[in-house]
Amino acid sequence: MLTAFARAFRTPDLRKKLLFTLAIIVVYRVGTHVPIPGVNYKSVQECVDQASGNQGLFGLVNMFSGGALLQITIFALGIMPYITASIILQLLTVVIPRLEALKKEGQAGTAKITQYTRYLTVALAILQGTGLVATARSGALFSGCTVASSIVPDRAIFTTIVMVITMTAGTAVVMWLGELITDRGIGNGMSILMFISIAATFPSALWAIKKQGTLAGGWIEFGTVIAVGLVMVGLVVFVEQAQRRIPVQYAKRMIGRRSYGGTSTYIPLKVNQAGVIPVIFASSLLYIPALVAQFSSGTSSWKTWIEANLTKGDHPIYISMYFLLIVFFAFFYVAISFNPEEVADNMKKYGGFIPGIRAGRPTAEYLSYVLNRITWPGSLYLGLIALVPTMALVGFGASQNFPFGGTSILIIVGVGLETVKQIESQLQQRNYEGFLR
Repeated sequence: MLTAFARAFRTPDLRKKLLFTLAIIVVYRVGTHVPIPGVNYKSVQECVDQASGNQGLFGLVNMFSGGALLQITIFALGIMPYITASIILQLLTVVIPRLEALKKEGQAGTAKITQYTRYLTVALAILQGTGLVATARSGALFSGCTVASSIVPDRAIFTTIVMVITMTAGTAVVMWLGELITDRGIGNGMSILMFISIAATFPSALWAIKKQGTLAGGWIEFGTVIAVGLVMVGLVVFVEQAQRRIPVQYAKRMIGRRSYGGTSTYIPLKVNQAGVIPVIFASSLLYIPALVAQFSSGTSSWKTWIEANLTKGDHPIYISMYFLLIVFFAFFYVAISFNPEEVADNMKKYGGFIPGIRAGRPTAEYLSYVLNRITWPGSLYLGLIALVPTMALVGFGASQNFPFGGTSILIIVGVGLETVKQIESQLQQRNYEGFLR
């Protein structure tokens, strides 16, 4: 990997793309430290220090914003509205025929869906920004902080509107920066910004574990976390690269005097076909009851049950529901993202078949059978990886925001592998000598 980066920096056009990407990353990180107007920054810092790594219900969103959410900066919402909008539109593509038709139109249809994603991102940013401002004003953003109610000293309507507009504009800028990286830089811009947001929280989380440790000044705990992280990265790389290759043979066709087809290829079905989406879905769904209970008044029985069972990450009921939701959403997302019947019809249209399987419906049934078989180990793997922070919490008292959590490791390894592959592919294109010398 280091050799690929060194060769990339020696190639002039790739060096420009890499430097442009680094410049956008610097701009993004600077924006995560610029507070929005109307916020008492001193009170925010005091509450952040008192929180000491326990970010409660907002931990996932804070991780995707690179720690900017709890700092209440212009990029506080980060890339989360865009991720949510993309997932919503991907799910609606299966339900709404118009979106499904746009998806099949190629580049023009994809551009239209991207435009819809931008509009939905802005709408979600307004909703989430309003919710964040209301949470900060009520003091619920930092439960237990003595100065939480003074984070937003001015309660005027105009100040609230300015704060929401500022965070919405910040989300639009983040979306624009991501598209700039995609067009003029290296890799997928949104994925790169997500990678940077998560990686930016690692040093502080690791140092917090070192300070909280008691063995050899905390260095034993620090080294243990690093070792566990390296093992997890190796496991994730191994599983993410694993795939079931289904062979496909194309029959020869004579058109005029020319022969077409007769080639062999394969359909790669990944073990983790759903990626990190099931973990995000399960985490978000489990946050909803706790969030409703936090904002509800009174001492009803349902609120007491939720606060006792669904707000602590080490509770057996929470662990069981989290694991089962990840497995369910893994199968659900694979079912809507991969259509065996559509793949079988396309193969039949172009004269392709799986050796030993008849074209048409038998091919679709075979693909569905194989997909279900490999989704089981993929979903169980996702559930086990996502429970690593909980096991760390129970095992040696690490914080709930364990730096090498399942979601963060899956995203970082996935984005890193994809970016390295793109760099290597561009290097191969530039170093290919061709047939004529």
